Amino acid sequence: MRFYSSLLLLFCFCRVSVSKTQNNGFSVELIHPISSKSPFYNTAESHFQRMSNNMKHSTNRVHYLNHVFSFPPNKVPNIVVSPFMGDGYIISFLIGTPPFQLYGVMDTANDNIWFQCNPCKPCFNTTSPMFDPSKSSTYKTIPCSSPKCKNVENTHCSSDDKKVCEYSFTYGGEAYSQGDLSIDTLTLNSNNDTPISFKNIVIGCGHRNKGPLEGYVSGNIGLGRGPLSFISQLNSSIGGKFSYCLVPLFSNEGISGKLHFGDKSVVSGVGTVSTPITAGEIGYSTTLNALSVGDHIIKFENSTSKNDNLGNTIIDSGTTLTILPENVYSRLESIVTSMVKLERAKSPNQQFKLCYKATLKNLDVPIITAHFNGADVHLNSLNTFYPIDHEVVCFAFVSVGNFPGTIIGNIAQQNFLVGFDLQKNIISFKPTDCTKS
Repeated sequence: MRFYSSLLLLFCFCRVSVSKTQNNGFSVELIHPISSKSPFYNTAESHFQRMSNNMKHSTNRVHYLNHVFSFPPNKVPNIVVSPFMGDGYIISFLIGTPPFQLYGVMDTANDNIWFQCNPCKPCFNTTSPMFDPSKSSTYKTIPCSSPKCKNVENTHCSSDDKKVCEYSFTYGGEAYSQGDLSIDTLTLNSNNDTPISFKNIVIGCGHRNKGPLEGYVSGNIGLGRGPLSFISQLNSSIGGKFSYCLVPLFSNEGISGKLHFGDKSVVSGVGTVSTPITAGEIGYSTTLNALSVGDHIIKFENSTSKNDNLGNTIIDSGTTLTILPENVYSRLESIVTSMVKLERAKSPNQQFKLCYKATLKNLDVPIITAHFNGADVHLNSLNTFYPIDHEVVCFAFVSVGNFPGTIIGNIAQQNFLVGFDLQKNIISFKPTDCTKS
């Protein structure tokens, strides 16, 4: 897993600076975590070994999400969601002038853009390159007196005479990133091969880092709703809209998905359903009323916080599995077990409770429908089972300890065009073949 497969991106360096109205929008490549294009890719591993390794991070991420769910509204501690590597889909981007290539995890449950910078002590081990801010002519640290520093949580003033705004993003335990809150030019390579540059993007340049990014990408591209997220910073140019189409993890290793911004991100047409975004504390939350399997219906409580406005479910690009409260999971597992007439199998890595001897091609399982407010999303075997070994598939829904909320992970979102519209305040789903989109 510590092997690095370089991805050569061809840029014509007539870069386009984005105006305040990018009406037609743009799209970028979204690399799935076990793709041959990914910095996670290890040529010494089999495809199933890569898939198994990818799975190990999901429950760890949930433990950090649990920090947020465990606190009352408006009393959430200064802890951010951990972008555990192996779970997330990856964006290649460039920072600075001249542009320097980095890789970041696309994370809808995180509000920050940050990456490891040179010099750093301590540094997490990474096979990805490290950005040196002294070599960028457009890099500037943000002073403590700036509103950008004063209006953002998790920042403080440096103790030296420079009075630089410093950030501290804590992931629980001993994992953290600390450094200078800064601005620089961030460039994305759009799918029409025209680099698009965004000036004065607020970034975290991490000079003190420890986990959880050991060994792989450079940092995190947060697409959440906080003031420092990429979406919030681009709001005027993309109209508060983005969407993505996640290529199935077991598909051809060279195929990538798409991340769309602005008008190119609109989700519409036959099969589209939408649900309101609620005022949850992190990421994009909504209300899941029930799951159904055939005639069986499992109802949810309105909200983990007993406040309908907060919702009870996070739509998360950075968690692989779908996480359910224990009482919901146990009932769902019982129903699925009674309806699936296949030979049971043991989980090769002991992570799953329910596995069968089968492949996704010959897997005969019922559709599970997620009943959101205003939207019924039908999940087939591609979204509900994960091929963990040769002819062994496991149920991609789990419960984790006392975690009280629900997370719709990226397996459940595969082959859907998932759109987030912050003007209409909705999340939309449309069944789509993401390998062809």
